[in-house]
Amino acid sequence: MSNLPTRPSQPKRTSFVGRLIRFAIKTVLLVVVLYAVVIVSTDIKHEVALSRMTQTLSLPFKYSQLLQQDPPQPNSLPNPITDAGLTDTWGAARSNGRRHEGIDIFAERGTPILSTTPGIVRRVGTNELGGNVVSIVGPGGVGHYYAHLEEFADITEGDWVETGDVIGYVGDSGNAKGTPPHLHYGIYIDSSAVNPYPLLKK
Repeated sequence: MSNLPTRPSQPKRTSFVGRLIRFAIKTVLLVVVLYAVVIVSTDIKHEVALSRMTQTLSLPFKYSQLLQQDPPQPNSLPNPITDAGLTDTWGAARSNGRRHEGIDIFAERGTPILSTTPGIVRRVGTNELGGNVVSIVGPGGVGHYYAHLEEFADITEGDWVETGDVIGYVGDSGNAKGTPPHLHYGIYIDSSAVNPYPLLKK
């Protein structure tokens, strides 16, 4: 007697309950992952906020210390643009009978600009002549003015910076639009401009 071919077995169908359980497990895992991401993000925000608050509370003390320090001496300040050439352009004629109250330091667009001193960021903003500008109060209460920036670094008014911190990037904003990218660097003592060139290391 010949054996009749047997009917192939049908794969077991996944029950509705099984599918529901797997869906529930995946959903729970997704929620856990999202919750972890939110917690980490929140912790980072809290750390940043705490750091900002601590820095703000310490500013009066740091400012007092700055005022007690000596102002910059000749040949003491680092170049705000690493390896850039320095030329004394102080006092050069400018439009409307003005005289140049600083020096221009030329470099490629986007080159980092470094703070020449430790200090407190007094201003991050714009004006008609300087375009994008950063002002920093350094030792002795001396003001350091950086102008014609392409863009700012991640700094805000009231921040504390150290010598060598990036504060912005070389550009041609303000009345320098269309000229070769450069940094206008000025120094102010008792609100009066002084020539930065002798104070920079050569």
